[in-house]
Amino acid sequence: MQEHRSSGEKISAYSDWINFEDLKDRLFGPYTPLRGRLSSVWFDRLRISIDCPEHLESIDAMCQVLTELIEEEVRSGVSKSRILLGGFSMGGCMAMHLAYRNHQDVAGVFALSSFLNKASVVYQALQKMDCVLPELFQCHGMADELVLYSWGEETNSKLKCLGVNTKFHSFPDMYHELTKTELEKLKSWILAKLPGEMEKTR
Repeated sequence: MQEHRSSGEKISAYSDWINFEDLKDRLFGPYTPLRGRLSSVWFDRLRISIDCPEHLESIDAMCQVLTELIEEEVRSGVSKSRILLGGFSMGGCMAMHLAYRNHQDVAGVFALSSFLNKASVVYQALQKMDCVLPELFQCHGMADELVLYSWGEETNSKLKCLGVNTKFHSFPDMYHELTKTELEKLKSWILAKLPGEMEKTR
């Protein structure tokens, strides 16, 4: 899952096993922070801020779309214990909603430069659960001026308090972007979660 910004294009170069072709039309819609202009986004936001309410109508609609894709993979023979959900910025937020509200039996979740709103329904959902939750791999740049580092930290802390096993990696000079070092850490985590994947890609 990637963001509507150009940074999202970078992750596709490292993840040619992810295909977004089927989602193109559904990702195009009005985006309130851009004064309602049409943009390729996972969901709408009222503001890019940790303090405002979530736009649940658009989040839930995309959760349904992505759930259909997950179900297609399962029907094709892929075990959910071999599925990871994750992304950059909005994509990471989307992945946390999808996994911790709807698909707690996936292999893991990764969120790069992402956050959940203070009163997120994700937190509310986790308060009612008593099950093993997928591990969260999180990275955030300390120089990020769009999605503040403190927002990522707060998200991680709250999820950890609600029973999520988390790994949080800080990058002192990183802005709202993807870096080779960050992606190498992500790759190592993915291969640890899904042993045998390296052999499949050779």
